[in-house]
Amino acid sequence: MNYVDEFLIYLEKEKKYSDNTIINYRIDLDNYFNFLKDNKIDYKKIEYKNALDYLSYMKNNHKSTSINRSISSIRKFYDYLIKNKIINNNVFNLIKSMKKDNVLPNYIKYNDFVDLVNSIDDNNILNIRNRCILEVLLSTGCRVNELVNIKLNNIDISRKEIKVLGKGNKERIVYLGTYAIDSLNKYLNIRNELLKNKTNDYLFLNHLGNKLTTRGIRDILDKIILKSSISLDISPHTFRHSFATMLLNEGCDLKSVQELLGHVSLSTTSIYTHVSKEELKRVYLHTNPRQ
Repeated sequence: MNYVDEFLIYLEKEKKYSDNTIINYRIDLDNYFNFLKDNKIDYKKIEYKNALDYLSYMKNNHKSTSINRSISSIRKFYDYLIKNKIINNNVFNLIKSMKKDNVLPNYIKYNDFVDLVNSIDDNNILNIRNRCILEVLLSTGCRVNELVNIKLNNIDISRKEIKVLGKGNKERIVYLGTYAIDSLNKYLNIRNELLKNKTNDYLFLNHLGNKLTTRGIRDILDKIILKSSISLDISPHTFRHSFATMLLNEGCDLKSVQELLGHVSLSTTSIYTHVSKEELKRVYLHTNPRQ
């Protein structure tokens, strides 16, 4: 076993990072080691100049958010090596994060969401499940990784609540609206048909009765969009963006949205105020008779 594998196991077992986060670390470190291999650089003898060269290489191929994530992954990997006395210093501590691109999050308008869910016929168990997935995503604003890890005992239908496990293993309560409750009840009534005589505590199951994965959710959404003929560029995370944007457009305060999303910092949530302002401007330009 190499040090990268040991590091990833450390993140999983001791730091309790999510599967999706560990996958991202793996991708970042694989890209980094491919760069080192191509340039015949020993990762234990990395110099500041080499780190700058890698930063320049990343700038030619990636956006600032991806670069910052990659540098952070590499920095933590070298910190792990120092902690285990494999190396003595971490030159990536000298590399500053790049300024983030000013890109507003993509979101789906409510009418488009209605058209999307209405394109799903409730004619079989998988369609009932798929419609429930979309309703729960928009109603709760939860992350896709949080969604696939919801268990039956996390749901309180009477209180219209679901307990989810977010980043850093932090629990929070998210809420279900009327449409999500109706869709969830309909799915729960036929969910056992997916189990195939198995036992599984997770809410959302695939056709084999196993827990759905984040990749599975993305595939389901892609197929729904393709079948619906609705021209939308969205991902499962788009529903989280839409959730926040809709709440702010309806007057919800930023602090409440922060708590519902499970953001540690209010600054992370504040980007949605820009989206909300853009929507306000659009409505103004569309409705003002003197435009």
